[in-house]
Formats: sequence, C-alpha cells, structure tokens
Amino acid sequence: MRLRTAISILTLALVLCAPAAASPRTRSHKHRSAPVPARFVGVNASGPLLGPGVNLSQQMSQMVASGVGTMRVVFNWSQAQPYATESQVPASQRSEFVDVGGVPTDFQAIDQIVGLAAQLRLAILPVVIYAPSWDAGHNPSGGAAPPARTGPYASFLTALIDRYGPRGTFWQTDRPRVPVRMWQIWNEPNLSLYWPQPFAQSYVKLLRAAHRAIKRADPRATVVLGAIANAAWRWLDKIYRIHGARRLFDVVAVNAFTSTPSRVLEFLRLVRRAINRLGDRRKPLFYTEMSWPTAVGQSFETFDWDTTEAGQARDIAAVVPMLAKHRKALGLGAYYYYTWMDAGTPGAFSDFDFAGLTTEQPGGTVVDKPGLAAFKRAALEIEGCRAKGPVATSCLR
Repeated sequence: MRLRTAISILTLALVLCAPAAASPRTRSHKHRSAPVPARFVGVNASGPLLGPGVNLSQQMSQMVASGVGTMRVVFNWSQAQPYATESQVPASQRSEFVDVGGVPTDFQAIDQIVGLAAQLRLAILPVVIYAPSWDAGHNPSGGAAPPARTGPYASFLTALIDRYGPRGTFWQTDRPRVPVRMWQIWNEPNLSLYWPQPFAQSYVKLLRAAHRAIKRADPRATVVLGAIANAAWRWLDKIYRIHGARRLFDVVAVNAFTSTPSRVLEFLRLVRRAINRLGDRRKPLFYTEMSWPTAVGQSFETFDWDTTEAGQARDIAAVVPMLAKHRKALGLGAYYYYTWMDAGTPGAFSDFDFAGLTTEQPGGTVVDKPGLAAFKRAALEIEGCRAKGPVATSCLR
C-alpha cells in the first residue's frame, strides 16, 4: 500500500526562515567527500511495485544496481492480522494463516519482501502501520484509524521480530541470514491523514508500548520515530515535551517535499537545529520521504515541488551529492526517495501518483524515467563505486 495519498501539504517556501543555500547546480564537486556507507542511499517501495503485475525480484535487483542500500516499505498490520480469532477466518483462507499468540497471522506478503531483500543484502526499514478493524480506534478526520489499544500493536511487533529478527524463525533455512533490525512506528502522526489530532500524547503512548516490545525482543534493534511531516522542527517539540519520550526512539525521522534541492538542505538544517536545541544532539536523523513528482500537466492536484521528467532528473542529480556532503553535520543516517515506482495514469488526482523513478504502464511494462539514471549516477558517485555487484553491500571500484 502507498505510504501517501492526496493531502494538502504546507509549501515549505512559506515556512523556511533561513536563507537559501547557494544553488547546488553551480557548485564544483572537485573536492569530493569520503564515500558514504552503502545504506545511506534508500528508496520507498510502494504502489504498483508491490502489485501482482510487477516482477518484484527484478525491480529490487535494479535498485541494488542503482546504488540503493536500504528500502523503506509498509508492513501492513491490517493485512497480516485481519481477523482477531481463528474462528473468524474463512475456511478457504485458513491455510494462509499461522497462529501467533492466538491471533491468526498471514506472513506471506512480508516473507516475500524480506526474503528477496536478504538475497540482495538490502536493508529494510519497515513502517508498521494500519490497525485491523478489530483493534481500530477513531479518527474524526476520516484518516487512518489509530490502534484502539497499545497491546495488540506491540504484540504484532514482537511477532515480526520473532520471525525476522536476529533469532527469527524465518532464518531457519538455507537462505541468507539478514535480520531486520530497524522498525518505524507509524507514519506522519502529526497529520490527520494518519492520526487523530492533537497527536502527541496518544502517539507517544503507542510509541512507549512499541519501544518496550521491540527492545525486549531484540535489545539492539533500532526504533525509528514515525516520520514527522512538513514543519517538523516545530512538531518535534510536542513529542519532546512529554516526559521520557526522548528515550523511546533511537532515530528521528522526517518527511518533507520542497520546490528546490537547496530547500532540502535548509529544511534538514532547521530540523537538526531543533533536535540539538531539544538536547538530543547525538541522535541520528533519517529523511524518509523526499520527492519531485513528474506531475506537471498530468495530475489534478499540483504543488510547487511538481516538475517534469527532465526537472526530476536535474533535481535528483543536485540533491544527492548535497546530502552526502552535509550528512555528518546534519547527523543524517539515510535518505529515502519517494518512490521507486508509480502508476503514472494521466489525469490522476494526486501528484504523488507520478512520484516514481520508474512507471508501470498499462499491460505491466515498466519504464525507467530519466530521474532513475540521474539517481544511479549520483548514488554510485557518493558511494565511490564504478558499479555495484550482485548485492547491495558490494562495490566495484
């Protein structure tokens, strides 16, 4: 499922208070920084990429060849545990479920993703989101329902780690052992699309239960804050005000879309300053969604970050070396482009229907946009690779 649907997002040009940095298009890159870690470069996996018409293995191999070291993907709780008890499972579906603490659970979709990623040594950042109907609370906005209770969500996290963590049952075969060690707790809880507002108290309550469950199952796992969107430097304060909240996550995550690459840097600087001011200077930052959708003349909904295919390629070529250059000053551990593949249907409502580096066309044909070639060139350059080998951790120099 898509991480994002059509929403009204603040135009960062109205809220960025710091002066814009010099345009990266005019900068010289003669003095390159040291190569970045392989898992600095990421993409979101969503939309048609996870549909029935796409060869997921082929696409993930192409990600690796393009310099991707980490993939952010939804682990959909409502799909994995749609029924509260075995008696509710239709007889025709019972073979698809296993019992996990009394809750019938279907791991098939997640198994496929984790298994393919392991073969490619591709790290996964799961976004654990979407409450099943049997534990869904109320969101007055009509957006995603929060969990009605914290216990079932925490139990689902435990089940995921018991299966895919370092001692997980999933690895009791001859497949490569690449445990999942990062877990992101929901997405954009400061937006009513994903959480009832005001969000901080109720979200931190879920975060506390999730942190406890994750650290009990895998003490060395990384708990990633649900990505805070838009003017994140302001919203983070609401979380940090809650007693003990700062100890409930290991990484801050943010999502934002800007009109130019230079504004990406300004956004991240504002977030970093806020984190430092709040006393968490050493805490890493993940930039989990950035994009320039190729939606100009294509979608009903438009924003100032929408562009053409040529514009997407130009902006990606500019932003990737910029992120690499400033990653240490920003405490930036990874960035994730949104998204790998779109449906690209002309006339679609949301501009994010055109956000992909590739497009699935009618009939299942996948076409690469110029932005993918720009992404690959830039990613390989900052990784110091002439090309990538068959797995994400290999680098041919």
